[in-house]
Amino acid sequence: MFENPPRSWLDEWRSMLRLAAPLVGANLLQMAVFAIDVVFVARLGPEALAASSLSVALFGLLVWSMTGLVGAASPLIAAELGRRRHAVREVRRTVRMAAWVGLLAAAVAIGVCLLGGPLMRLTGQQPGVIARAEPFLHILMWAAIPAVLAALLRTVVATLGRPGIGTAITAMAVAVNAAGNWIFVFGHFGAPAMGLAGSAVSSVVTSTAMLGAYALVIRFDRRLHRYRLLGRWWVPEWRRFREVLKIGLPICGTIIAEAGMFNGAAFVMGRIGEAELAAHTVALQFAAIAFQVPFGVAQAATIRVGLSYGAGDRQAIARAGRVAMLLGMGFMALSASVMMIFPHQLLWLYIDPTAPANARVVDLAVQYMMVAAAFQLFDGAQAVGAGMLRGLQDTRVPMLIALFGYWVPGVGTALWLGLHSPIGGLGVWIGLLVGLIFVAGLLLWRWHRRGRLGLLPA
Repeated sequence: MFENPPRSWLDEWRSMLRLAAPLVGANLLQMAVFAIDVVFVARLGPEALAASSLSVALFGLLVWSMTGLVGAASPLIAAELGRRRHAVREVRRTVRMAAWVGLLAAAVAIGVCLLGGPLMRLTGQQPGVIARAEPFLHILMWAAIPAVLAALLRTVVATLGRPGIGTAITAMAVAVNAAGNWIFVFGHFGAPAMGLAGSAVSSVVTSTAMLGAYALVIRFDRRLHRYRLLGRWWVPEWRRFREVLKIGLPICGTIIAEAGMFNGAAFVMGRIGEAELAAHTVALQFAAIAFQVPFGVAQAATIRVGLSYGAGDRQAIARAGRVAMLLGMGFMALSASVMMIFPHQLLWLYIDPTAPANARVVDLAVQYMMVAAAFQLFDGAQAVGAGMLRGLQDTRVPMLIALFGYWVPGVGTALWLGLHSPIGGLGVWIGLLVGLIFVAGLLLWRWHRRGRLGLLPA
């Protein structure tokens, strides 16, 4: 089912690649699921697109942070498997309590979505956009429960050595969401043309389909069925419940801190100018796509380090961490080189760089991409570094590092240079870079001092 910590560097490379590759694929496919909504809603007009974008931004942040919360199951399960290969009862209890936590978190997310209208008014959004966003969000919020539970099961099956299942189910979700938007937005197969609300319905259907697919796979996959992960779901295990919260809440906080910095940068760009905001949005798309690779490697690192942590093998912990960092940084060095050498070619994916009307946006986007190329390395380093530390079940201090690094030097520099210097939008991107440098540096320092800091098994 799950490999023991390997005894050679080559074995570790093979194990890490086998685990990371499908996780990266699933991350990229998840981006495609969200992109489909944009493709269909954009045909309804700019106001509908703005309403959808605002709602999805709020909902996405909530679900992403909740996913981090239930992601605590990964290091806990990996450690149990490292200690004892056939830890069936322990794995089942961890999954059960993580599901309880996920249900409570989803209920909180639904409550926040119900307050979506007032929150949008506080941020000064247009009344017409709010009027369309509020009912959209009140449908979309029901996707929170299946989305969070599906994210938990995706993490679990990957930790149990079946990461390809998540890739296949996410690929299925792309097709389901495309069909759902086509049916419900425009009205096909006898369904009414629901417009913007139809896209929200499609998201609920897609999330539910993903959860159902995971449940079926867990039930009928021979390797996974032996854990009986869906059994006795009503029985509490309060010690395990507290462990999930202890590890998961800081992961949730870290995600909110990072997402807050990047979302805040968009608001600052909006104050500087429309061209700056458009260029920022385009440049950030490339950085977000590239980030899915080290993010997948970080997920794999949590599992590989966690397995060795449970086994009490310090050498294997070091080996897994080094391989993960080399893999993540190697890709980010490649993506940074592509951004620096072929910026105009990349821009063709979103806008026509030769059109005179786009000249200002293109000029700014190229500037921002040069900074993005620089922060690729640090973005990859902080992602993998956080993943390695999660494998050691170390999440509280990394959360504090993220809160400080992103919001003090990061946001502080972005505000100062963006709003009070002549470089404007470029200063905002320099602020993002500064925040990533601080966080990456402090996380890697903590990883390298793991022994002296008492983070390793005795």
